[in-house]
Amino acid sequence: MDRGKRPNTDVPSFKKKPTDGDEQDDSEQNYKVFNDPVHGHIELHPLLVKIIDTPQFQRLRNIKQLGGAYYVFPGASHNRFEHSIGVAHLAGCLIKTLKEKQPELGITKQDVLCVQIAGLCHDLGHGPFSHLFDGMFIPRVRPDSKWKHEDASVKMFKHLVKENNLQPVMEKYGVFKKDLIFITEQIAGPKDKQQYEGRPEDKSFLYEIVANKRTGIDVDKWDYFARDSYHLGIPNSSDHLRFLKFARVCEVNGKRIICARDKEVHDLYEMFHTRHTLHRRAYQHRVTKIIEEMISEALVKADPHIEIEGSKKKKFKMSEAIDDMEAYTKLTDHIFEQILYSSDPNLNEAQSILKNILCRRLYKCVGQTTPKTAINVSKENLAVELSQSKPDDTDVLLNPEDFIVTVFGIDYGKKEENPIDSVYFYRKNNPNIAFRIPKEKVSKMLPGIFSEQHIRVYCKQRDEEKVEAAKKYFKQWCVKKGFTPQVTLVEMINQYSVKVWCLVFELVV
Repeated sequence: MDRGKRPNTDVPSFKKKPTDGDEQDDSEQNYKVFNDPVHGHIELHPLLVKIIDTPQFQRLRNIKQLGGAYYVFPGASHNRFEHSIGVAHLAGCLIKTLKEKQPELGITKQDVLCVQIAGLCHDLGHGPFSHLFDGMFIPRVRPDSKWKHEDASVKMFKHLVKENNLQPVMEKYGVFKKDLIFITEQIAGPKDKQQYEGRPEDKSFLYEIVANKRTGIDVDKWDYFARDSYHLGIPNSSDHLRFLKFARVCEVNGKRIICARDKEVHDLYEMFHTRHTLHRRAYQHRVTKIIEEMISEALVKADPHIEIEGSKKKKFKMSEAIDDMEAYTKLTDHIFEQILYSSDPNLNEAQSILKNILCRRLYKCVGQTTPKTAINVSKENLAVELSQSKPDDTDVLLNPEDFIVTVFGIDYGKKEENPIDSVYFYRKNNPNIAFRIPKEKVSKMLPGIFSEQHIRVYCKQRDEEKVEAAKKYFKQWCVKKGFTPQVTLVEMINQYSVKVWCLVFELVV
């Protein structure tokens, strides 16, 4: 991204000079402008620029926003770096809108700055290939760990402030200890489900801007919906700018929350439908997921043989780097090339997997099904069940190790719940009274179910005979479980062709 100072003509100013030097340094002429392909020209406070210009934040330039999707969608080359800047921008837009329209909320300049910093730093803790690292790699190498990237984001933020001596700079702009607590709470949420400490109860609505635990409507989603759609080439039918313009804080059960205008209810459903579409078409794409499975498999095999120097010159494995922010700072998507071009013979297996990805020698998808009710069985046990489902019409023996099973859900953001049920609305003629809008009063054409589970099976063997056998194993397993296998487009064409030829044969006879 291009970044430059706002235009500054060297014409002397005849305005009264501020008595506080900080106010002058905080003036708009010291803001920096970023040219963003999604949001246009973004102006950021000088403190945010100080954070951006650190090794810990610059690290995000080398972490793909969509992990393995870049190997499927050529345009999905964007990184966590630009996403984080976009979230900071939108966080500033929303809180400034509320501050301007509702001065009675008492939103201060420090509140605005802290919310923007939280938006900027909310993804500092992502590992290589984003969710692949915390969702696939870490659970395999540290199965007892409850680590999440949000935890690392908080640790990395504190590390960033300390390593770059930013505390005096923050205090210069009025950001003190309680403000730092407020920032970290926005990123990770309250500890042990206790009350927030960074801001009083009458400002609880501020916690709904960056990561909204109540409704799922927040600036993080607004940015990645727009940014991912842009880079994937998938249309984004929702309009977050309208929500931003009509957002208002109302009191509900003694608590201040962010509400939407009643006429925006259709667009909110559209917003969550966009989320569903992105998951279905890109995030959970069958090739995207198997590439991520293969990258994760390579990282697992390489983990014992990779050393990253951390604090006090101590060496860490990839799986251990999450405990040391100095080591974690050095862990990015570059690990792919580090393994691929290493001369260490211990990395041969991992190298072979990565080479297969580059040469498109991928594990084959042999089937997919959608259970009517979600099942709670480990992927390892499902692989065992599949290997025990040998049909009578094949002599090929397959083992659990020959299968990769992925289980994933696609929903509207709140599992089985309708996320709009958590949203409160207000009317133009009575903006201080908040109310809910039941789904049946919106439209009869809205979905009745908001979540579905998918099971997808891949075969690690590339031999055509074994792949065909794996398909039969999968279908036999579906019969035993009472599942209906999904028919692929190729199978549909083949079935249709067979029916056509049968019909022609009958007509000829």
